[in-house]
Amino acid sequence: MLKHVGRMANNQSKVIVAYRVVPGEADQSVIVQTQSLAAEEHDTLIKTVEGSAGQEADEFATVMARTMLPDGSNMLARFHTQGKMMKVPSDTVEMTPTTNDVVNLAELNKIIAEQKGVTVADLALKAPEETSGSEEAPVQEATPVNQPADNDGVLSDDDLAAQYRSQADSLFKEAKRLREQAEELVPTKKKSSKKSLESV
Repeated sequence: MLKHVGRMANNQSKVIVAYRVVPGEADQSVIVQTQSLAAEEHDTLIKTVEGSAGQEADEFATVMARTMLPDGSNMLARFHTQGKMMKVPSDTVEMTPTTNDVVNLAELNKIIAEQKGVTVADLALKAPEETSGSEEAPVQEATPVNQPADNDGVLSDDDLAAQYRSQADSLFKEAKRLREQAEELVPTKKKSSKKSLESV
């Protein structure tokens, strides 16, 4: 059973769901159409989805953000700037966890929200300013040279920047938690530094 794998309901074209829920737009999702990818990008994407990190992630984009493509570029940033990430209504996507099972993404989001006791909107990744309560200065990203002229349905730089901040915040918290666990297991031993002798 695979998470994040689906297809478009209208034409059955295969997709990977990067964001099940778009922040501020609970009825929208962000997908990557696998047919639009070059062979090496496709292979890396599929291996990443099938890997343990991909299957453990609630939102696959968090894994994409720390995955490199064969050419050394960041998967999430590359797919965004090349217009390969599309924002679509959640009810137009069908998840296919197995070859025999099909579930509408909008319905899946409702089920997950009910299980967690939250709304579908609450399933979206939170931006750092929402989780920390502190207001951050807005960051403006440079528009990539190969940004498609038609941004209809494609994540804007503002959306991507907000998602990067959200991912950075969650990764920071995860790193802090792991450091605390490591300290509990084996406390850091402080080395006494010897004063270096000055040469005469």
